[in-house]
Amino acid sequence: MQTQTATYDIAQWDSPPPVGTPEHALWLVQWHFAYETPDQLGKLEQLYHDDIVWEVPTRRVIYRGKKDVLDNYARIFESLDDAKIKPLERYATQNRAFDDLELTFKLVNGKGFPNHPLPVGSRVAMRMVHNFHIQGGLIIRENGYEIWRPDLNR
Repeated sequence: MQTQTATYDIAQWDSPPPVGTPEHALWLVQWHFAYETPDQLGKLEQLYHDDIVWEVPTRRVIYRGKKDVLDNYARIFESLDDAKIKPLERYATQNRAFDDLELTFKLVNGKGFPNHPLPVGSRVAMRMVHNFHIQGGLIIRENGYEIWRPDLNR
């Protein structure tokens, strides 16, 4: 079986690439991160399948369904301050997209990060890889693999 992958310039929100293509998977991920803000959760919801599963295995956290996933994002936004993202790599197949990034932030409370390994008040340097599963043109599963480290640069 041959796997087709793609990286490319992302299409505009109102003109997505054809469903079932690597380009569409990349489009979903691009807009997922663009709408991963407190003010854009309604748009983020449009990218999720009704049966979305959101999991962070290292912290043993799993949420099912749009409401629980979006409520968790709201808690995440309340839990961090001074967040900065540095994208490293992104690629996709027809039904998977992978994103590797570095995220630094101050952990101000643990509400959005159950089972977090560093103390509240810490500056965190997190390496994070996302594995998005795509079905019917929507994100049906989002797995986040986190490596938590103290931010030694601050």
